[in-house]
Amino acid sequence: MPVLAATPENVALAAECLKAGGIVAFPTESVYGLGAIVWDARAVARVFEAKRRPSFDPLIVHVLGLEMLDEVAAELPPAAALLAERFWPGPLTLVLPKRPAVPSLVTAGLETVAVRMPSHPVARALIEAAGAPIAAPSANPFGALSPTRAQHVARLLGDAVDIILDGGPTEHGIESTIIGFTPRPTLLRPGAIPLEDLSSVIPSSPSVILSLSKDERPTAPGQLPHHYAPRTPLRVANLAEVPPAQRARAGALALREAPAGYGAVRVLSPAGDLREAAARLFDALHELDALGLERIYAEPIEERGLGLAIADRLARAQAAG
Repeated sequence: MPVLAATPENVALAAECLKAGGIVAFPTESVYGLGAIVWDARAVARVFEAKRRPSFDPLIVHVLGLEMLDEVAAELPPAAALLAERFWPGPLTLVLPKRPAVPSLVTAGLETVAVRMPSHPVARALIEAAGAPIAAPSANPFGALSPTRAQHVARLLGDAVDIILDGGPTEHGIESTIIGFTPRPTLLRPGAIPLEDLSSVIPSSPSVILSLSKDERPTAPGQLPHHYAPRTPLRVANLAEVPPAQRARAGALALREAPAGYGAVRVLSPAGDLREAAARLFDALHELDALGLERIYAEPIEERGLGLAIADRLARAQAAG
């Protein structure tokens, strides 16, 4: 499992690996993905196997442009076109009617496909060199913390990956926002683009609504209630109210200020900047998770702007603990 700097030569090597049926981890602007050529069902099955991901959880297909989007999606509804025009390339995933050629394993047997157009130059160079859409969930074991660095991928997946392209830490540090159209624009997973930004782009349509679906079978990635979890049990709690006797062997994940008495503390943003906090979230959890603590206590985050996505990840991590 070589970890290679994301030079043009190594991107070309990784593209050849994909074309030969391999699976490659690569950086996007959100988190690191683990990809296979979308048409190669055997390679896509390797992605599921490497992640230990259940086959009922669909993957996101990464495309380079609208021409490639047309290869996998049968339709782009008007509201979806407005969102794509504003936020693509970028961390926005649209759930669209699929083309019959897209393997059912990619879409978990659904008649829709989750698609996004990444902005990260390494991701775009890899798709271009491969000459095909790349199906790629996050490059981590299913349900575990998402990787924001190549080193996270190497530690979590190891030899299950053929090549890891190291493009440094990711920009947003949290997964893409996912929107479905049923036909009303529906927020299926909060992510790196806040709900308020999405709603402002489609004022002529009904407001984007938050889906609170608890279906066992998800219609988009990241909808299962137990997800994004460190190995160390995590609880969302008021950090000042945790009994002092429980703090010494516990870690604290705080938004602005470091609380006293904890065995380890990570502050997401001293300025209270939610964009900085989101970018730091998984990195900080990886650090706390590596310290052998008995528990991690995470400060509640107000569900506004990017705080909605951060609170969503913490709630799913808590449910898994």
